[in-house]
Amino acid sequence: MDEIQIIVADSSHEKYVDIILKTIEDAAKVRGTGIAKRSKEYIATKMREAKAVIALSGDRFAGFSYIETWGNKHYVTTSGLIVHPDFRGKGIAKKIKNLTFTLARTRWPHAKIFSLTSGSAVMKMNTQLGYNPVTFSDLTDDEAFWRGCEGCVNVDILKRTHRKYCICTAMLYDPEDHFPAKLPNAVLERIKELDNN
Repeated sequence: MDEIQIIVADSSHEKYVDIILKTIEDAAKVRGTGIAKRSKEYIATKMREAKAVIALSGDRFAGFSYIETWGNKHYVTTSGLIVHPDFRGKGIAKKIKNLTFTLARTRWPHAKIFSLTSGSAVMKMNTQLGYNPVTFSDLTDDEAFWRGCEGCVNVDILKRTHRKYCICTAMLYDPEDHFPAKLPNAVLERIKELDNN
């Protein structure tokens, strides 16, 4: 098996969008919990904007996650973390999570980073990175973010409770409590180009 490469995705990785979406959909069925659905164009855009991380074994898809900004870039989420079943149990999820987290902290150093998750493994990774459990009211009030929950099987709970809680646990990382993050220079240059266009 080839070594696993975990990198910031770009437009050359758009060929993996279908398998990413299928892997997310299959995982949601197996877990029986909510994973918000995303469109092909949404995932491809994340890649083009250097807001996604992909794991590859040679040319085989191994894992993925993306980031998004909310509330005028005061909040950032790292979302959609998935590892293909053929590559689970190898520590790939943690490496992807670490790179998306570093990418988010580098691009938006003053933004609060949050996560909504129903997975204990993600909760553990978040805790190790410095996230703390919070109430939903501590998260962004950006309506566009909450519309993203519409594709989740548990959205009825979220609506019924007027967004006070759901199946997911809310976790928040406040950058004011931590040192700055740093990405490799090649990635920083690419981000600078994207931000200037």
